[in-house]
Amino acid sequence: MPAEAASPGLTLVGVGPGDPDLLTVAAVRAITAADTVAYPVARQGAEGMAAMIAKPWLHDRQRHLPLLFPMVAEPASLRAAWALAADQLAAERAAGRRVVLLCEGDVSLFASASYVLLALQQRHPTLEVRLIPGITSVAAAAAAAAWPLALQRQGLLLLPTPETAAELDQLLAQAASGGWVLALLKLGHRWPWVRPLLEQRGLLEQALFAMRVGWPDQQLQPAAEVAAQEAPYFSLLLIRQGWPAVLP
Repeated sequence: MPAEAASPGLTLVGVGPGDPDLLTVAAVRAITAADTVAYPVARQGAEGMAAMIAKPWLHDRQRHLPLLFPMVAEPASLRAAWALAADQLAAERAAGRRVVLLCEGDVSLFASASYVLLALQQRHPTLEVRLIPGITSVAAAAAAAAWPLALQRQGLLLLPTPETAAELDQLLAQAASGGWVLALLKLGHRWPWVRPLLEQRGLLEQALFAMRVGWPDQQLQPAAEVAAQEAPYFSLLLIRQGWPAVLP
């Protein structure tokens, strides 16, 4: 095992979208070497999705540290949760323990771990933190569906799904003009109005709908086959409006 994986420290670990087999070797090494495994939960007593993904690599000798990140939009509550998480992680390190914080997907992409990192840098600036990237749901969905995400010289724009039809319509126009592939995350309750807009633009057949990527109930299918009803929070769209001039 590399010395850096076994040495005491704090490591933020991306565990991928759902399938434990998609963890990187670096992630597995950091998790198995840890004395304390921290992970986000939405409510007290919950297991946490990141912990569920990493479960095959956890062992009984480890301390488990659930960190409460409430699913609220109120900024003060969120900042307080991130600050408390940073202090708890720093306390574990001060006790001499090797600590990992698990993060679903990647640690740097739309991740709560990013906010914790910023809180650590502000509140505990001398604490050394290592980040291990994880496979994103976008990359995993494209691979599972054999859907080329972006070809050479083709742009890829990754965003949360816009809040209004007007915003999405403008975004689709910009993507078509620039030759970009769109990856829209956090589709959820927006799907009932997103679907008709894609249908109007003739994009349903070539758009990929993905839901709970990497989990046993994963769903991957052309958007045209998905009814216009509210989708789970963990759903996304991949939209290509054209192909580059040079193809096999």
